[in-house]
Amino acid sequence: MEGERGLVCVTGGTGFIASWLIMRLLQNGYKVQTTVRPDPEGKRDVSYLTNLPGAFERLQIFNADLDEPESFSDAIQGCIGVFHVAHPLAFNENEPEEIVSKRLVEATLGILRICLNSKTVKRVVYTSSSKAVLLCGKDVDVVDENVWSDVDYHKSLNTFGLHYMASKTKSEMAALAFGEEHGLDIVSLLPCRAVGPFLTPHLPASVEVALSMILGKKHLYKYLTNIHMVHVYDVARAHIFLFENPTAKGRYICASDEISINELSEFLSIKYPEYQIPTSDELKGNEGKKLPHLSSKKLLEAGFQFKYGLDEMLDGAIQSCKEKGFLYVGKKERFKYLEFVHKVQVDDLAGAYIFLLENPAANGRYICSSNEMSEFLPAKYPEYQTPTAE
Repeated sequence: MEGERGLVCVTGGTGFIASWLIMRLLQNGYKVQTTVRPDPEGKRDVSYLTNLPGAFERLQIFNADLDEPESFSDAIQGCIGVFHVAHPLAFNENEPEEIVSKRLVEATLGILRICLNSKTVKRVVYTSSSKAVLLCGKDVDVVDENVWSDVDYHKSLNTFGLHYMASKTKSEMAALAFGEEHGLDIVSLLPCRAVGPFLTPHLPASVEVALSMILGKKHLYKYLTNIHMVHVYDVARAHIFLFENPTAKGRYICASDEISINELSEFLSIKYPEYQIPTSDELKGNEGKKLPHLSSKKLLEAGFQFKYGLDEMLDGAIQSCKEKGFLYVGKKERFKYLEFVHKVQVDDLAGAYIFLLENPAANGRYICSSNEMSEFLPAKYPEYQTPTAE
């Protein structure tokens, strides 16, 4: 651990990226004040934060709610820097996008006003998303920080994820404009899909998508057209790099790797043969619209270096999934035990007992089975990848 570095705030501390950011900040010698959503019943487990090395002495947790921006005041008080990571991932898609975005823009601006009025905050690092540049509506091969996603264009496509993309784009725009107007030093980081090990007890959405072919979640394949990925460690490092770099200014895309759905299928099949990975033929129809390449040139030219690649991302994510019960070891080998497994409804089984008890002609042994599992599972749960007879 390095020497004392000062007090900083990380909003949304229970999230995938924020939890790793807190860990890195503690390792680097910072004192950290983080926020979590209020939990009146006290059921939320935050031990993965409180048990971090250095947390007992240098981590303090505050309750705060984005719907009440003023609730962040205590957490920001006395800080030299703020990492505004908090942002909802799940939305009510029936609620108009404009209302959702307005609420989150107001939350962002409310937090920035607290930073401005604190007189201690020297810089704010706002966590945006690559979604704020990728969907620009233009036929381009590469996008950089000069591009903004077109909310109206995305809305015209009528695709899932509008609320997240729009609220991130509008909030980042508002944050940078606020900084310009009021002289508050704000830089934004635009990470693509962060993948790697996770501290949280829940499965992060970005990891779930990246591992969807291993997890057998067919409904997520549509997000793998050409997936941009970056190790969550590098995302945490990039946040701290931008906070500490005196020349950092504006927006920075953070994306290290890009891979197509077919390339990912081949990569996973070779690297993890113990899992049932869909082939290119089985993935036909999931190609979708190809997204432009994300350029991290600005971040790299500022002096940042990515330390981790695809191997480390997937190894770490799979290991965490195993440890937390989202994935089992030797999944493919276990299929042999299902070769002759049959199923029967428990009420049918009970009925069979009664039938045999009441049937005067019953004698000897009776098999009670309705379907083979190999036929039942694909029909009942088509959204999951189930092995074929081969």
